[in-house]
Amino acid sequence: MTNHTTEAIEQNDQAPAKKNKALFWVLGSFLVILLIAGGIVWAALAKLGGFERIEDAFPDESLRPATSEPAEGQDEPSVNILLLGSDSRADTSTPILDDLGNRADSIMVAHIPSDRSGVQIMSIMRDSWVEIEGHGESKINAAMAHGGVPLMVQTVEGLIDQRIDHIAVADFNGFKNLTDSVDGVELDNPRAFSVGDTDFAEGTISLDGEDALAFVRERKSFSDGDYSRAENQQLFMQAFAEEVLSRDTLTSPSKMNSLVDETTPYVALDDDFGATDMLGLGRSMSAVRSSDITSFTLPTAGIGTEGGGQSVVYVDWDELDEVQQRFKDDDLADYQPEPY
Repeated sequence: MTNHTTEAIEQNDQAPAKKNKALFWVLGSFLVILLIAGGIVWAALAKLGGFERIEDAFPDESLRPATSEPAEGQDEPSVNILLLGSDSRADTSTPILDDLGNRADSIMVAHIPSDRSGVQIMSIMRDSWVEIEGHGESKINAAMAHGGVPLMVQTVEGLIDQRIDHIAVADFNGFKNLTDSVDGVELDNPRAFSVGDTDFAEGTISLDGEDALAFVRERKSFSDGDYSRAENQQLFMQAFAEEVLSRDTLTSPSKMNSLVDETTPYVALDDDFGATDMLGLGRSMSAVRSSDITSFTLPTAGIGTEGGGQSVVYVDWDELDEVQQRFKDDDLADYQPEPY
């Protein structure tokens, strides 16, 4: 593993205690599918339309990749949704974007293929050292400070060489309640660790909202920092998907309504991603189950230092060619690269 040292990770831990939180909306995004399967679509339509809206979310058209075309034999193109997370908002009385801060706490791209057979979620390390148009090389999450959501979109589109179709910004403060609304989740923890007075044993564990929040946030317990944290977050996403796609949840109107209620106050979407669009997308994905949802991390070449000693994550540019080609070919379902 190139440039990946314990010293560099310790330097990275000295940064402000921002956490990787965009997975909250990834989990919430499955509500469209679940509402359809649960038979309460129209009852929830008004709530789905209540998301905060992001105006002028995209860069100038001249700076963007072309719109995707449907894969051979398919009627619809693939869909790429950029997910940005933050927990900077004080409470739900203020707009999410007002308190987003200068940097996104986490960055993910959810890819929905043309055949609507699943969802592939790519995590991008927030400290990835990349070129930001007009500002030189910097950590990717600094794009928010330099040019807001449009520059972040442009930077991510440059990385994957594909168009971002929709954007969601999530306030992670709703995560605990969302987890509790499905009575918690169960997962197989690959490594034992502790956070304060809470112990997470190796093996099968059950998490309520408070414990789940600690589980997905922790990084200092691991010698590789963000890498293990990203793996834990992906494990939790899979476990959460299994829970919300279970018969116990799908057949419970109270749980379904609770999921919607716990999502809408904490999510902002681009202006073009309306309730009708969400429901249409969900309808086309009604056969998707938890086993059809996969995740991976944008391959990196380890950790080092740049610009006065700030800890950064280097992108594996050789493997990025493979990532770009798979996005182009709509062929991400079985892609599981090593993170570094």
